[in-house]
Amino acid sequence: MTNTNDITAAAEDRILVLDGAMGTMIQQEKPDEATYRGERFKDHPSDVGGNNELLSLTQPDMIRKIHEDFLNAGADILCTNTFGANAISQADYGMTDLVKEMNVESVRLAREAADAVATPERPRFVAGGIGPTNQTASISPDVNDPGYRGVTFDDLAEAYGEAARALIEAGADVLLIETIFDTLNAKAALFAIDSLSDEGLTIPPLMISGTITDRSGRTLTGQTPEAFWVSMSHARPFSIGLNCALGAGEMRQHVRTLSEVADTRISAYPNAGLPNEMGGYDETPEETAEHLGEWADSGLVNIVGGCCGTTPDHIRAIAQAVEGKSPRKIPQKVRRMRLSGLEMFETQGADTKEGAA
Repeated sequence: MTNTNDITAAAEDRILVLDGAMGTMIQQEKPDEATYRGERFKDHPSDVGGNNELLSLTQPDMIRKIHEDFLNAGADILCTNTFGANAISQADYGMTDLVKEMNVESVRLAREAADAVATPERPRFVAGGIGPTNQTASISPDVNDPGYRGVTFDDLAEAYGEAARALIEAGADVLLIETIFDTLNAKAALFAIDSLSDEGLTIPPLMISGTITDRSGRTLTGQTPEAFWVSMSHARPFSIGLNCALGAGEMRQHVRTLSEVADTRISAYPNAGLPNEMGGYDETPEETAEHLGEWADSGLVNIVGGCCGTTPDHIRAIAQAVEGKSPRKIPQKVRRMRLSGLEMFETQGADTKEGAA
């Protein structure tokens, strides 16, 4: 098992490359209902098509091959096939009882692929992916009842805790709480993960990645990037960043904003451009890589990769674009009161550096 401390050393040495879009690669395989079911679930009473996490159990060779392709393209970090491997998301398929197994097997597949190519000079890491679920704790799903919530904070914490426990016990090097559109959901995840330490589990480094849903520059629940950072900063994450929703061209200003306020590493893995009228992504690997290479030149990022629409070709181009470039220097923490609502509020006055009187 890879030593989790190594990722800190690796991040000091170079810009780390995260893999690309698992969902995009699965779609390229064109799996049908029978493929998702496999032999084991051929008699499952409800449709399971689209349940990508189930493929870790029924089509492990497919998932392992996707990991291998991203590693061969230059990825340092593999994200497990666990975006929806939680009880809330799996309830849609009647498969909540499989959550632990999905997470454990997904870590195993990623670990096998990563360890096969890792060297002492270049270790490879497994990020246990934790998606946002398909529910939101901050917004009512009923326009006629603004106070109604389809899920509670405790429901989310229980679901996140179950998934995180399995990922940690299976040996994930880091936990990646990603595609956060609702900060309250993320708070539930952080609460659940912190609570696992009371069970005697050693909590690995945390990567946190939000999503700016459109050109308004805010998350779905209305926060600016600065406010999002302030809301998450108490967790002292290994990295904070953005993924999904936007292409690199639209995401840059928000990555720059995070880079200016966050005293931790910055991650960014944009989509391959904005979706076209058919829901596909047209940005070429060279176009995506040109953007991310410029971000590296500008000192904005520590970890880069790709989200929706990105393939091993995109990751290969991105890895080449950032190779040999210095990672962003983490700024010294400034001791100044910052509060977060939809926007960040910061007290004025002289800065006090961390550790000073």
